[in-house]
Amino acid sequence: MANTLLMPKATAIWLVDNTSLSFKQIAEFCGLHELEVSAIADGEAAQGIKGVDPVLTGQLTREEIERAQKDPNHKLRLAEPKVRIPVAKKRKGPRYTPVSRRQDRPNAILWLVRNHPELKDAAIMRLVGTTKATIASIRERTHWNAANLTPMDPVTLGLCSQIDLDMEVQAAAKDRPPELAEGPRLLSPEESVGYTAPTDPAGDELDPDAIFAKLKSMRGENVSSED
Repeated sequence: MANTLLMPKATAIWLVDNTSLSFKQIAEFCGLHELEVSAIADGEAAQGIKGVDPVLTGQLTREEIERAQKDPNHKLRLAEPKVRIPVAKKRKGPRYTPVSRRQDRPNAILWLVRNHPELKDAAIMRLVGTTKATIASIRERTHWNAANLTPMDPVTLGLCSQIDLDMEVQAAAKDRPPELAEGPRLLSPEESVGYTAPTDPAGDELDPDAIFAKLKSMRGENVSSED
């Protein structure tokens, strides 16, 4: 059964406006003082708050309201929730690693260091539950078992989930400076067709305008000779 009423003042406003329940009944149900409910009814308190129907929110039934209206001594009871939501437990401190998996942590750290160098030590600590000193020793190859370490995916080892790893990688990528693209570039006309501008015997490049002018003059001479 639900133990806490959501939005008690808003619920009290609705009950005052839409039912004939006594101030005491509303105060006990909403966890308020009876004088506070009286002030709400007089418009002296909770101004600007919109009333919330507890029936629509599933916290109270019509039958329960009618029963309480008929019996001033009846105390309202919260309705049974239709959907039970498990309470999520917040993890405090570093991730706990089972004893059987702790020997795999150096291998996972080595995999993360090699495949995701953008990850900071804090992110690696969150993923595999290790210490900064251990990460530093693996980065610098000073770990006592460095010669026998093998890079292994922490997800495969069961040290973290793929979602956690992806989130850490994406967060680290945002802080990384953009890399310059070194893809293929467009070739110049000379490079694409292998064209080289002709040169005169003196070694100087020929003037294209002079060449076209000469061609026009030669064409004019041919036309006049045909006439």
